[in-house]
Amino acid sequence: MNLPAELLTGLEITATVAGVVYVILAARRNRLCWIAGAVGSALFGVLAVFRGLPMQGGLQVYYVGMSVYGWMSWSRGARDGDLAVTTWPWRGHLLAGAVLVGISFLTAHWLAAQTQAAWPVLDSLTTWFSLFATWLVARAKLENWIYWIIIDGVLVFLCYMQDMPLMAALYAFYVFIAAAGFVGWRRRMVLQGAPA
Repeated sequence: MNLPAELLTGLEITATVAGVVYVILAARRNRLCWIAGAVGSALFGVLAVFRGLPMQGGLQVYYVGMSVYGWMSWSRGARDGDLAVTTWPWRGHLLAGAVLVGISFLTAHWLAAQTQAAWPVLDSLTTWFSLFATWLVARAKLENWIYWIIIDGVLVFLCYMQDMPLMAALYAFYVFIAAAGFVGWRRRMVLQGAPA
């Protein structure tokens, strides 16, 4: 089934606006980011499937669920005082990275054999690492921003190559917001008295 080009463009514009709102609010640690994130993810999920990026489409379903989890987690943190930014142990990152690369290559192999996926390896890597990075955001872990800088950089390329120029521009914008988010959250950790 093909959707009209005008509808796909409308979805891309709306998802882009919601995505901009999400990342700006997330960098400011405002829990309303999760509402904007859910809307943008639902729309981008539809768009990704119709543009030949099935893993990105599935990822967006996860993002909608993580938006609910993030809203609840950040709401609970706000009730307990200010939302504390913390770090995750480097050994955890090494283990998670090894597992995610392994899963990504298995998924990429399956996508290449069973689907018409345009970029199975990059689609898989960005999807699985995005799952992990989103969990880190919901848990208010500082390192999430480092993951997003890399993931979003790759997604600029993928979206551009799959004829989604507005989404490519959005991901380029995300790279800069992720860098600002890292600086802001790190500053917040210092103010909390946590080691940075």
